[in-house]
Amino acid sequence: MPLYLIELKPAEATRESVGDLIEKVVSAVGSGDGELIETQVTSDHRIVFVVVEADSPRFASPVVKAVEGSAEIAGPDEVRLVGAELDDIKKLKSHADYLVEWDIPAEITMDQYLARKKANSPKYAEVPEVSFLRTYVREDTAKCLCFYDAPDEDAVTRARAAVQTPIDRLFKLDV
Repeated sequence: MPLYLIELKPAEATRESVGDLIEKVVSAVGSGDGELIETQVTSDHRIVFVVVEADSPRFASPVVKAVEGSAEIAGPDEVRLVGAELDDIKKLKSHADYLVEWDIPAEITMDQYLARKKANSPKYAEVPEVSFLRTYVREDTAKCLCFYDAPDEDAVTRARAAVQTPIDRLFKLDV
C-alpha cells in the first residue's frame, strides 16, 4: 500500500494543542482505511508531520474534517520510504532527534535520487555521532524528509555535507 505525508500547522503552537491535534488525526485515520505509521513534531510545535499507509489518498478526508479550524493542512502527498523497512518502523515507532527537508531540484528524477542516495549513504560513516534513520521522498520528487539521531544541529549539518546533500530546512524534533 502507498504511504502518504500530511503536514499540519497547528493554530496554536503548544504541546497540549499539538497533542490534541494528533489525537484527532489518530482517531480519523483509525476510522478510515488508513494506518498511522508515525507522527513527528518540531520542537517549537509549529509543524506536525504525519505518515499514513492507505490504499488511496481518500483516507485524508476524515483527517481534514477532524482538524478543521485547529490546523492548516498540506497533503496528502504520496511518499516513498528510503533507508528503512516499513515493518521496522511499525514495530519500533522510533522517534528522531532531527528532520531535514530538502527541496529536490526539478531536474532530478526518482531514479536519479535513489541512485544518488545509494552512492552517498556510505559517507555517513564520516560522521559517526550521527545516525541516519530514514527518508520519505515525495513521489513527485518535490522534496524529501530525512530523519536523524544526532547530538546537535552542527552534527546533522556535517552529515549532510558528507553525503553532499543540501539542507533547505532543519528542525529539532520534540521528543
